[in-house]
Amino acid sequence: MIIMQKNVNSQSSTEGLLIAFFERNGCVRLVNEKRREQEGQKYKKGYEVRLVAYSEEELKIMRQLLLRVGFKVGKSYKKHYQIIQPIYGKTAVKWFTGRAKKLSS
Repeated sequence: MIIMQKNVNSQSSTEGLLIAFFERNGCVRLVNEKRREQEGQKYKKGYEVRLVAYSEEELKIMRQLLLRVGFKVGKSYKKHYQIIQPIYGKTAVKWFTGRAKKLSS
């Protein structure tokens, strides 16, 4: 479990917590550019980051952090015993993958 402070004011602390959520068990979905070229509008998959919350409280904190950094949060949904928080867009994918340690190792 990620330990969170109630008053996370600095930008670096906010970003650090988001990256910790992502490195814990987040994932990204990338667009298959070749398939998008071939199928055009029939290919509906887009860029997406998914963060996983284990409780409603954790989801609330996660959403506040995302808003603080400037992301527009998508509608969360339950999957088994987890709550998935999607963040859509190429910018979000670049932001998370560019900062995550596990992807550069």
